[in-house]
Amino acid sequence: MKLRTKYILFVAILHFIALLLSYFIFAEHKIFFIVSEVFIIISIIISWQLYHELIQPMNLLMQGTDAIKDRDFNVKFLSTGKYEIDKLIQVYNQMMDELRTERTKQEEQHLFLEKLIYTSPTGILILDFNEHIHQVNPSALQLLGVEENELLNKSLNELSHPIIQQVKQLQTGHSKMFTMNGAVSYKLQKSHFIDRGFPRHFVMIEELTAEILEAEKKSYGKVIRMMAHEVNNTVGPVNSILQFTLQTKQYSDELTNAIQVAIERNDNLNSFMRNFADLVRIPIPFKRPVHIIPLLQNVTDLMQLRAGEKEIIFQYEYDNAAFIINADVQQMEQALINIIKNAIEAIEEKGTITIVTQLNPKHLIIRDSGKGISAEFEEYLFSPFYSTKKDGQGVGLTVIREILFNHGFDFSLKTITPGVTEFRINFE
Repeated sequence: MKLRTKYILFVAILHFIALLLSYFIFAEHKIFFIVSEVFIIISIIISWQLYHELIQPMNLLMQGTDAIKDRDFNVKFLSTGKYEIDKLIQVYNQMMDELRTERTKQEEQHLFLEKLIYTSPTGILILDFNEHIHQVNPSALQLLGVEENELLNKSLNELSHPIIQQVKQLQTGHSKMFTMNGAVSYKLQKSHFIDRGFPRHFVMIEELTAEILEAEKKSYGKVIRMMAHEVNNTVGPVNSILQFTLQTKQYSDELTNAIQVAIERNDNLNSFMRNFADLVRIPIPFKRPVHIIPLLQNVTDLMQLRAGEKEIIFQYEYDNAAFIINADVQQMEQALINIIKNAIEAIEEKGTITIVTQLNPKHLIIRDSGKGISAEFEEYLFSPFYSTKKDGQGVGLTVIREILFNHGFDFSLKTITPGVTEFRINFE
């Protein structure tokens, strides 16, 4: 039963009893009976006025409650001239002003946060309470290489993307570095925020390839330049002395051969240092339109003799349309030579190297039937001076990485299936 109903019922019963009592008590005294009736009528009028004065604040409270329930913070009340009601109205209006200001502030912050997330160069995945992907920004879609509908409302356990696999292993509040296909490095970080009293997780994905390459180049560039300077300053004069010694012809054949071996060893040392120095001397590419298929043909013709020594056959799956890219011809040729050289070295004997071009989108795939790349070495493939070969310097793949990265071409090197390894370059 509502409070107003209880009040009316109470007043009605009270005055009804008063009427009965006045009738039985003052029935024989008409004057007293009339006076009592007048008092009862006055009491009813006062009760009715009090009812309105008491109910009006309650009505105001109800209207205010409905406005708050509807999240309409623009509803305000005018003063009535009655002290108690005006105090209530003043408090209510002040509360509505604060609520409206707070809501405006929250909406502005929310819009700012949404815009910040949307335009952030860092990939961001926001999860809901059930650990399903609730929101994803464009940078994350670009880094993952997927469409939005492939991620939204999906559980992390449903997704097989390599980066997502790493995210699943990440604890809240922790971060880790992850290198995919030995070429692209990412920083993954998982954290949480409180939403309606409960924690919700979000993941930040940041590509650090450029920063890592720059840091690596600065660290090894200075050392290489210093080493090359010292080796050249030493080997040059030593070779001059040895050459002059040979010209005197005053030594036995055995000693002459030893001096000749020393000269050749010094020349090899110079060549060895030049390979390292090339890493820090790769210039900014001078790009121009290049037909990739004739360039590939020139490279395979150059490497044909080395491939023939192992009975390796080149196979071609070219797209018939013109395949033109913007690149530095000399640098791209150097990169392709290194890629095919590595493919030849990966095949022990008798195998195939298949070269595939695809136009939509523009891709180049160099596929070999070698022994493949083990999982333990995959992460370190493009690390400077890292090599799985016994006498390798770890320079070839680093040069390839520098050239392709400077051109802005995405690339990857991985074993697809046992006996099939692909070096893939995306030109778009």
